[in-house]
Amino acid sequence: MKLFYCFFLFLLAPLILHAQNIKVLNSITKEPIFGVAIYNVDKSKSVVTNFLGEASLSAFSNTETIYFKHLSHVLKEITKIQLAGSNRVYLESNTQGLDEIVVSASKFKQNKKDIPQKIVSISAKNIQFTNPQTSADLLESSGQVYIQKSQLGGGSPMIRGFSTNRLLITVDGVRMNNAIFRGGNLQNVISIDPFSIQNTEVILGSGSVIYGSDAMGGVMGFYTQTPRLSSTDSLFFKANAITRYATANDEKTGHFDFNLGYKKWAFVTNASYTDFGDLRMGKHGPDDYLRPEFALATSNGDVIIQNSNPLVQKTTGYQQMNVMQKVRYEPYKNLSFDLGLFYTATSDYSRYDRLIRYRKGILRSAEWNYGPQKWFMSNLQITKLSSNSNLYDKIKATLAYQNFQESRKDRDFNAAIRNLRDEAVDAYSFNLDFEKTLGLKTELFYGLEYIYNTVMSHGEEENVLTNAVIPAVSRYPNGSSWQSAAAYTSIKYKPNPKFVFQSGLRFNHIISKADFTENNVFLNLPFEFSENEASALTGTAGIRWSPNAILQWKLNASSAFRAPNIDDIGKVFDSAPGNVVVPNETLTPEYAYGGELGLKLDFNDTFVLDMSTYYTYLDNALVRRDFTLNGETEIMYDGELSKVQAIQNASKAWIYGFEVGMKLAFTKQFKLTSQYSVVGGTEVEGAVEVPVRHATPNFGNTHLVYTAHDFKLDLFANYNNELSFNQLAPSEIEKDYIYAKDANGKPYSPSWYTLNFRAQYQISNAITLTAGLENITDQRYKTYSSGIAAAGRNFILALKYGL
Repeated sequence: MKLFYCFFLFLLAPLILHAQNIKVLNSITKEPIFGVAIYNVDKSKSVVTNFLGEASLSAFSNTETIYFKHLSHVLKEITKIQLAGSNRVYLESNTQGLDEIVVSASKFKQNKKDIPQKIVSISAKNIQFTNPQTSADLLESSGQVYIQKSQLGGGSPMIRGFSTNRLLITVDGVRMNNAIFRGGNLQNVISIDPFSIQNTEVILGSGSVIYGSDAMGGVMGFYTQTPRLSSTDSLFFKANAITRYATANDEKTGHFDFNLGYKKWAFVTNASYTDFGDLRMGKHGPDDYLRPEFALATSNGDVIIQNSNPLVQKTTGYQQMNVMQKVRYEPYKNLSFDLGLFYTATSDYSRYDRLIRYRKGILRSAEWNYGPQKWFMSNLQITKLSSNSNLYDKIKATLAYQNFQESRKDRDFNAAIRNLRDEAVDAYSFNLDFEKTLGLKTELFYGLEYIYNTVMSHGEEENVLTNAVIPAVSRYPNGSSWQSAAAYTSIKYKPNPKFVFQSGLRFNHIISKADFTENNVFLNLPFEFSENEASALTGTAGIRWSPNAILQWKLNASSAFRAPNIDDIGKVFDSAPGNVVVPNETLTPEYAYGGELGLKLDFNDTFVLDMSTYYTYLDNALVRRDFTLNGETEIMYDGELSKVQAIQNASKAWIYGFEVGMKLAFTKQFKLTSQYSVVGGTEVEGAVEVPVRHATPNFGNTHLVYTAHDFKLDLFANYNNELSFNQLAPSEIEKDYIYAKDANGKPYSPSWYTLNFRAQYQISNAITLTAGLENITDQRYKTYSSGIAAAGRNFILALKYGL
């Protein structure tokens, strides 16, 4: 047999000699792998694969062992004879290594260890195990993003003392922030279906050089499933169906997705539907959070109904539908076209924090609902790889259109007038991004961006007794526009494996236009038209230094900006009972200047300690302050005499914090992880410094995880420190109805903790069961600044079936 084998190899030898050029591919995705080091035993011969995963083996003999090494793949060794005439080498993914590859820092793949900023990565496998109800819950599970909720249909992220329109959301690299993203709490992140996400990356700290306005405190990048091509002549088919039930809000969710892959074409279809009931809070906690009664509109008028179970937060339930269709066309290995279509719609859902306000001992609102929140995006990306161009090695063009629709419906208790306001935004964007390797040590990233938004806004008053409808002041100036043009560049210099330097610059010019003619019928503003122009130059520079295998230092300095949008310069709304915000055309950009120092100690992945501290100075801050309109400090708005306020460049802020993460591996299967964040800050209000509104309480989590071949167990705790009355921002003190009362009857945010357990069992190759018991001790609590209390004891069961 051995003689036959040798004779067979002898006959193949001439063919093998011709197989000098090989292509290195990922064994699962079949995608080419760039930067694979190929060498012999003593490393006297070596080559590196190009962007197409190609390399020549002509320098190696037929019988010597050849090694294929790549950071995110398992080391492979083979001889040219063993290739047996094949010109393809497949490497197996190293899961830990894949977690080290991120896209958000430059819009192209980079080693996470090379980036001076701190980036949190959440893989699809972790998302499936975490089993979040919404993408807001997904971010919260990271332990480094804080989530505020005004209602069940909500989730407003806070990162390092920043939130809302000072944070940026992207989907497949396309910016989701639009011209009416507000400084108040935002719910747009729930439009992203967690079932469709392949991985999530959160940049902690400024991302303005790559992403422009709004990326002051962080960037949340969601990357959805990529259609998978077939590596053979046969159709590649993969499908999943998931069903889930949760007890705390009677959640009923159904989801399916499937992939059709051909040689050059691939399709992914993804659809989810969720029905949430009213949310039940926990038994043990402040009585201030209870829901003893609620208002109900009947044919005989508004009535107050006593709640049979005060733990149930009445009228918080809603429904949501998510659909995604993606198409990939790859006519050549170095050219691909990716089309993504997304649509999300919710039912009406109540703004719970407005429904629990009292006025003179009676519930103030009979109804306060957000109308259906709808989001549509079409996104076309063209990616070209080239080893011949002097301008780029990779080029990616992204053209996207988004449509956002939202509305508000509110009516005071026993009032005849219902206020209706509808908004829609059309958002167009174009990005052109380049990557070029300038040498073995230097990479250049650069790009251009153009964004154009138009805003439609209408206001009406409806008499619920007569059904008569008349025009009213709209939330925004109808027909207003916001546009941004930018050029940016970033360079990465890596002279050796121990040291990396990255730096970048961005120039941005933004123009906002608003016509107040329609609203001046109601407001009598001292101007009819506003045009606001702003330019900004921002930069970043950072280093990563690893003097040895244990120690890693990161140092980063950056500037960021946020230009006024239509929400800032043109909005009219009631910010709180008795206050009305009016337009202000004199705004300029706000700037943030920050620094971050990080230290990571890694003892062979057995014990890892990851620490970072940061400081940010916010200058020319856009904040809501008292204002005058035609010399008046109060005006009538929605039938109430209200104090006039406006967004103004009227403050400065100092934000600082410390984060520490720890991982301890007792065995390969048994691990302990923990994360803790400390946030603080003050801003100027009048002549004094007061707490920053979005500086959260100290918070963290601890997980004890056991992983075996076919099951995984996680016992964990989430915890949150108190914010006393003196630690609350003045704007939060005004919202005393959402807070507990201290011994002196003043609002404060109590500390809280939850104990939780989660398990996943791989029943077969096709069936996976995931179960969890959250808030085991049934604590009653609210995350800071939230209007709605969090879920009480909650049992979650999900079943996944895959083909």
